[in-house]
Amino acid sequence: MIITDVEAIIVKQHSEIEMIGDGSQDTVVILVHTEDGITGVAEVDSSPYGVKAVIEMPSSHMVCRGLREIVVGEDAFETEKIWRKMYEMSLYHGRRGLVIHAMSGIDMAIWDAVGKKLSLPVSKLLGGTYRDKIQAYCSVLMPETEKEIHELVERHMQKGYKGMKLGWGALGQSFEKDLKLVKWAREALGDDKYLMIDVGMKWTDVKGAVKTAKAMEEYGVHWIEEPFAPDDLDAYARLAAATSIHIAGGEEVGTIHEYLQLLDKGCVDIVQPDLSRCGGLTVARKLADICERRRVTVVPHAFKTHLLMAATMQYIASLPDAWYVEFCEQDTVLRRELTSTMFQVDVDGFVDIPQAPGFGIELDYEALERYRVR
Repeated sequence: MIITDVEAIIVKQHSEIEMIGDGSQDTVVILVHTEDGITGVAEVDSSPYGVKAVIEMPSSHMVCRGLREIVVGEDAFETEKIWRKMYEMSLYHGRRGLVIHAMSGIDMAIWDAVGKKLSLPVSKLLGGTYRDKIQAYCSVLMPETEKEIHELVERHMQKGYKGMKLGWGALGQSFEKDLKLVKWAREALGDDKYLMIDVGMKWTDVKGAVKTAKAMEEYGVHWIEEPFAPDDLDAYARLAAATSIHIAGGEEVGTIHEYLQLLDKGCVDIVQPDLSRCGGLTVARKLADICERRRVTVVPHAFKTHLLMAATMQYIASLPDAWYVEFCEQDTVLRRELTSTMFQVDVDGFVDIPQAPGFGIELDYEALERYRVR
């Protein structure tokens, strides 16, 4: 199944982009076309314009090449070979960051195409399907006030969720404010629901972070996510050693090299690969084995549209041990319209994992054209 073309299509909501932690306001959709007439589909949670440039750029020389030129002509079944070729032929401008993000999108779309060709869900290609549904947690931005928190919790938790993650937004202004927000969130949720807090990399003082985390233990916080910038490994390790709360992170990390650094230093109890930034499924499946041996839990990050969520659920289905899927509840037009398939939480807080070929989700091509940036 030879790859004939790769497209990177930027889509954006018609209203102005807000400078908040919500990546579902725009996205870049990756289409990998094959000579068999099969198209693999994925999306990347990164700079849409940067990803498009990395894919479409003309080559300069043998290790500074555009990703489209690298993969066209390759056999889509050779996922590992294609990944290595992309990595080795982008050494000058790649190795981490944006190029790995673009590689992730292409890699996922290739896996989707292979699943469609074989009429199998991607989970089976990854080694087996352990589950056909997964418990979801509600993922939203943290409001500013107690009233807003209570209204947000009431609106979403009635859908069946057993847990909620509140992140970014009002968090990170001060340790005192963070503690107050957590107190309000716990009061709104009650004692029988999981509460996760995503600091959004805003903490900088390790001793202040340790003191705040210890105070948050009183409110039964299940995990503290991305308390520090991703390169601040020593701060992660010191906080993880000092609190009984799980420390989570890894959505900003790419390639096995960076994950090994995160794990070797004891930085996290929960690893959160974003399939569209870690290197795609080719990297994520290796990470799963590493985490299993080290008894570290994998809970992927997926705060985007249903395209990324579908790929993430196929990955989750293939994990021997899986806790949750992140269910982005930001109400944006792309989340509502970009796919004809829409995931729903049932009364027990679970989401069904697609069993259809590939990622099991259908892109709405009319919506793709309606919101396409030209």
